[in-house]
Amino acid sequence: MTHEKMGFDLLRLSGRPLSVHKAIVAPDFKSKTVLVTDTWEYVTLWLRRHHQKSAAFYWEQANQFFDASRDLPNTSSPLTLYYCFLNAVKCLLSVRGIPLTEYHGVSGESEPGRTSLSNEKIAFKGSGVLAGLCTYLGEPAGGKYSLQDLLYNLVYIHRAYKLTYSSRPELFVPVAHPRFVRKSGSNKAWFCAELEGRDASLHSVNKLPGFERDNGVETPFTIRRKKRFNWLYGAGHKIKNLQELTRYHRELRARLFYIHGPTRLWYLKRGGELDGLIPRSSLTMTFAAMHRLSELARYEPMGLVRHFECQHNWLLSEFIATARTQFIDEISSEITGQEFMIPGRKSVA
Repeated sequence: MTHEKMGFDLLRLSGRPLSVHKAIVAPDFKSKTVLVTDTWEYVTLWLRRHHQKSAAFYWEQANQFFDASRDLPNTSSPLTLYYCFLNAVKCLLSVRGIPLTEYHGVSGESEPGRTSLSNEKIAFKGSGVLAGLCTYLGEPAGGKYSLQDLLYNLVYIHRAYKLTYSSRPELFVPVAHPRFVRKSGSNKAWFCAELEGRDASLHSVNKLPGFERDNGVETPFTIRRKKRFNWLYGAGHKIKNLQELTRYHRELRARLFYIHGPTRLWYLKRGGELDGLIPRSSLTMTFAAMHRLSELARYEPMGLVRHFECQHNWLLSEFIATARTQFIDEISSEITGQEFMIPGRKSVA
């Protein structure tokens, strides 16, 4: 079925179809994906080109802590990984002109009782580095959550979470071919994507407040965001169009998350009144969760050891193993406004 028959046209920029971007706040839609084997080095060079001396120092420290964590066991690596995340966030805040403080902006404690993720409580403070990250992302700075709920809300370990706690409902719906389109002959544009397999149903759509099925498309099963934005005809409107898209995209990304990997995997997060649902970005939740594990590693090491003797030990291992690359990919995009992918390599006979 052609786009004309569907009643909409793909939005394009410099001849390329517009899709969702990894960067939330200041995505560079004009830039092509950066194919790079070492994101650390690319961001370092980017910071130097933009004369960000202080930010480059924080980024170098983050890289050093990242490397230090590689060979450490799960009972120790959260400490170095957290300081990696802390300095990476300081780099971002420095680039974006957000004041830094000496406080981390997060604290945790273990409630009395058995060893469980639900008894590990984490408080978001009103000031500090995490509060600065919340400000940058447009999130409230305060709040208190359990480590279990924070991990529940992270898309990149959601499969591991569900295998550990099978009774809790799925939070994420995978989407294919996410894109921005405009109604034919109109200035009104919106986000749409496709649901596939068992997710291609109205039952899935009903879990996504603010979205609806596009009944003008019989196949594939297409959903769209109800909210629209303006995309005007004519080259003279390019700057205004990008401003409109950036605002719309930022709101969309509050519900749309990706998993870092060799291909782009996007997921819409459920809405509504659901126990344990946390309306925050994966950056702030990952930062807070790793901070609590780092506190345990530093101040209550035997408490962390006991966590790895429980049924959720694999979930924690997956979080520690996966968060390191996911967080750095996300923060790199926020720093530069660009997207990064590992270049493909053909085998040589």
